Amino acid sequence: MSTNSRKPLFGRPSFLEHTRIAEVLRAEATGGMLLIAGALVAIVWANTPWADLYEAARDFRIGPSALHLDLTIGTWAADGLLAIFFFVVGLELKREFVAGDLRDPRRAALPVAAAVGGMVVPALIYVAWNAGFDGELAGWAIPTATDIAFAVAILAVISSHLPSGLRTFLLTLAVVDDLLAITVIALFYTDELHLPYLALALLPLAAFAFLVQKRVRSGWLLVPLALLTWVLVHESGVHATIAGVLLGFTVPVLRRDGGDGPGMAEHLEHVVRPLSAGFAVPVFAFFAAGVTVGGVDGLVDALGDPVALGIVLGLVLGKTIGIVGSTWLLATFTKADLDEELAWVDVVGMAMLAGIGFTVSLLIGELAFGQGTKDDHVKVGVLVGSLIATVAASLVLRSRNRVYRQIHEAESRDDDADGVPDVYQQDRRADD
Repeated sequence: MSTNSRKPLFGRPSFLEHTRIAEVLRAEATGGMLLIAGALVAIVWANTPWADLYEAARDFRIGPSALHLDLTIGTWAADGLLAIFFFVVGLELKREFVAGDLRDPRRAALPVAAAVGGMVVPALIYVAWNAGFDGELAGWAIPTATDIAFAVAILAVISSHLPSGLRTFLLTLAVVDDLLAITVIALFYTDELHLPYLALALLPLAAFAFLVQKRVRSGWLLVPLALLTWVLVHESGVHATIAGVLLGFTVPVLRRDGGDGPGMAEHLEHVVRPLSAGFAVPVFAFFAAGVTVGGVDGLVDALGDPVALGIVLGLVLGKTIGIVGSTWLLATFTKADLDEELAWVDVVGMAMLAGIGFTVSLLIGELAFGQGTKDDHVKVGVLVGSLIATVAASLVLRSRNRVYRQIHEAESRDDDADGVPDVYQQDRRADD
């Protein structure tokens, strides 16, 4: 490996690159536990007598009003900090599409189709339920969104032996889901879309892309361009986290010299992941998950609203049916292939996990109904549906994790029995 392959982002050894803490934070399970901890603290706090303090902190505004950036702390967390997480996701997906399993279009087609099915079916279930019980149809898009940060974190905590292809499938599905959800917001829930700002955002994005394609690693150049791209996307009215995905997709994966060391995408992921997992995502979870239920009476009252129940059914049943159904149809009737490491029960567990909806679901609910009682019912529906989806997915995926662990242990025992790797034993049996 060349000495330049790990050149620090800012030209000197970085805390985000060469410390023990950074290495710990790169472990997905660590980030997942921090996210879950932040969410649990927020949920408990928001349902105590001190809930007003939580809401005051979340709704406190900070930022330059002249740039229309006098945002609440909660908005900064959801739009700003989460963009860092989406940048890391963009880097990962770019690597998968260029050098990983998703470079095969037949395999990449499945999670894309799953994302579409995972949005259409929940919307249909919500509409059917509310039409039958005289509910409000304006919230049809609320259960269509998957919260990628929560879903990936739960998978990381559950998984120790699950196939890596399952995480790649979930990542791709969730990113496509978010892109579609942002499109839905722009078309159906946005009063003003400022296309000039969106066009202007292409300029710093193009400059960022030019520099990374030239393998320039100076944070003093890349970070300001990334921030300017984010600001302009935010000003356009499009959900600003899309800026993170776009920036991640511009980064080259392969080394220019064809060497074996890490490419630009891997280097930036190595640097940014500790910041994402150790700070951005847990803070986002803390400010996103603080839903005030109002005790048992509040829960019963909210779930008596067809809107809340429609959301629960959409997230729990709609996501699972839509994702599994569209994946099975495409794999059965086209040349699209499911990863050979995965079984269909794995896909079912992953589809249940995609029923976790927080940020975008809550955003759509606020846009659809505004502040008030109906919006409170939306929050309860999203919280209950997400919790049910988490528990159901955990039961399925933990059982699958045990199965894969037993398989790995059996293979290890076979290898240790005669010192011959299992793959060679299979080849030898085939020759016999």
